[in-house]
Amino acid sequence: MDEKAAPVRIEPVPEPPYVYHYVRPRPKVVVKRDLLPGLVVLLTTFAFGLPAAYLWSWLAPAQLKIVSAQDNKFYPIGVESYHRLDALMVFVLIGLGAGAITGIAVWLLRQRRGPVVMLGMTAGSFAAAWFAQYLGGSLAAGAYPMPSTIKPNDTLLVAPALETSWGILAWPLAAALSYGCCVAWNGLDDLGRRLG
Repeated sequence: MDEKAAPVRIEPVPEPPYVYHYVRPRPKVVVKRDLLPGLVVLLTTFAFGLPAAYLWSWLAPAQLKIVSAQDNKFYPIGVESYHRLDALMVFVLIGLGAGAITGIAVWLLRQRRGPVVMLGMTAGSFAAAWFAQYLGGSLAAGAYPMPSTIKPNDTLLVAPALETSWGILAWPLAAALSYGCCVAWNGLDDLGRRLG
């Protein structure tokens, strides 16, 4: 007998109506709550300009110069003129190290991570570097005082000086870069703040 079997119809099982798909809300930038901590970070970072200035005035090399008989100006002896670049590079290295430490230290303030505190850190780093350059020149001048009488052909040590202001960019750039690397490494939307 040729009886054809009736095809079996399989119906898809509907999804239960009680399944709930939770979508986590995207965290927003917190501005008001971070203004005071951002200001504290700015002022604290600025205060570290004082030890940076002292460290630079202690490490930067002085130049050995001779007094010209023709015009009574100071001229470096031999390769002593290289110390102009040495003074700048010591300042830049101090700024890069301080900036890396600043960026990582501010990142460790977990409850305040975000753009407001980062801007405060960068502004404070810029102000600290400017203060370190200003105060470092004064401290170095005090460490190498000029004699009261100067005659032609005298040789003397002249205090190191920063002849350009470009070195102050090292601290804020290193701070922003190290903080940005920590943000990129973290990868969470809320940067791990866990504030709610």
